[in-house]
This record gives sequence, C-alpha cells and structure tokens, in this order.
Amino acid sequence: MNDTNVSSQVLDRLSEEWDALTPEAQKAARYVLENPNDVGVSTVREIAEAANVKPNTFVRMARQVGYDGYEDFRAPFRDAIRQGAVALPDRARWLQDIRKSGDLGGLYADMAAAAIRNLEETFAATDADALKAAADAIWNSRSVYTLGVGVNNANARNFTYLASTGMVQFHAIPRPGSTPVDDLAWADRRDVLIAITCKPYRAEVVGALQTAREQGLTIIGLSDSPASPIIRNADHGFVLAADNPQFFPSSVSTIALLETLLSFVIAGASDEIVDRVSRFHERRHELNIYVEDPE
Repeated sequence: MNDTNVSSQVLDRLSEEWDALTPEAQKAARYVLENPNDVGVSTVREIAEAANVKPNTFVRMARQVGYDGYEDFRAPFRDAIRQGAVALPDRARWLQDIRKSGDLGGLYADMAAAAIRNLEETFAATDADALKAAADAIWNSRSVYTLGVGVNNANARNFTYLASTGMVQFHAIPRPGSTPVDDLAWADRRDVLIAITCKPYRAEVVGALQTAREQGLTIIGLSDSPASPIIRNADHGFVLAADNPQFFPSSVSTIALLETLLSFVIAGASDEIVDRVSRFHERRHELNIYVEDPE
C-alpha cells in the first residue's frame, strides 16, 4: 500500500488514531495494518477470527476512527482490489509525486528508486539453485564464519544473530579485540566462510579469504562486481547491486540476500531447527523479554 491509493489513507488514519483505540480495537487495527490485502477479500467474521478478536471489535474499531461501520471502512480496500492497486504501485508516478513534496523530495525519491532497483537487480542476477548450493554447504558444515567490517560488520552480525536462534555453529567475525585471520586459525575444510565487502574492498576481508582458501574452507562471497576478489575467489559468489545516491554503498540488497540465504538453509534443514527456533522465542516470552499485546 502507498499514498497512490485510497486504502492507504485508511491505514494512515489507523496509525494516527492508535492511542485513542481500546486495547481490543488495537489488536484489530494491528491486523489490518499488517495484513491490509486481507481486508477487501474477507468477511468481518473471517478477519476477526484471524485477528483473534470478536467481529464486533472490528465494527467498533471502524467507528472509533470515523467510519459508519465495518463495510464503510472496508470499501476503500475493495476498491483498491478492483483497481488493481494492491499490486506494485505505479512507480514512476509515485516517485515523481515524491519529488514534488518539498526540498528533500528529490533525495527521498532518489533513495527509494535506488533501493528498489538494487533489490531487483540483485535478485534478477541470483539463481535459486546457486542459493540452494550455498545453503547446503552451510547446513553440512561444522562452523560458519560470517565476515564483514565497517558497515558489513553489522550485516554479518545480524545474519549470525538470526541464524543462532536455531543453530549453534554460526560466528560473526572479527570478534572484539581480534582479527579475521586469528578467528580463522583453527578452521578447515569442514567449515564455511561467508565474506562480504564492496568497493573499495577491505584488505582484511580479502586477506582472510585468501587464508581461508589455503586452509580449505568453503567460501561464500557477497560483493558488488563479478570482478571483485571476493567473487573471483569464492566457491559460491553472489553479486550485489549496491548503488546509492549518497556516499556509502547501500546495504539493502546485502541484507535481503543474506535473509534469503538463511531461509534456504532453514528450508533444507531438519524439523529440529524449526522446533529450536520456536523454543528460543517461547523462552523469550517466558522471560518477559517481549512486551506482550493486551489480551
């Protein structure tokens, strides 16, 4: 949803009126905000069951944000479906409208266009079978070392954190106070190195990759050019589109590709991994780490 269709105005109104809603109405509103495409195709009873509230809650929610009732509230979503607006927006018109929105409109449009283009180009150049082969190497390994420095250090740690909710063999490097080469000292052919760097290529990443090759590790490389030393020396190489109107390379496609790679690992893993992820999050709820939604 976006500002080029009427139903987005309903979503904006829900967000603006959030604090005025009752706790039960907030549960209904959260479901609408997170699943807007369901509204136009579901009955009030169906959507209430999905949101785990009573049908009357959706009626009250609609009235609390200024509509006569649920059907009046749902009408813009049904119109959006008939007009085909639930698909991707008319991107060119949308970006043109943004450019006219003020002094920073041009920058906003440039950043949005670059992010969308980077994702499209990255996934268009990525083969699902190649991702599966890399995922199989990860699943069959003893340890996985994810290496990134600078901005890619955060990307590597995010990937490692997500993987570690269900698996124990993932390590983000360099570790605090260490160097990538030191962290790989006892790694061998049973292990995998995921190396990430874009222009200008970081010497410590390139050096660690060379060391890893000498020690027999399987290399998964993510970089921004087929000519990158990371791609050329990888067993599984993935080229990222990282253009950015600003100075720094974009991390959008890096994060998206890593998330997709992890999803392939989990899809090919044993059922035990799914159970471990579920237990990990159940434990967090038991320890009150999350703020629970009101019942």
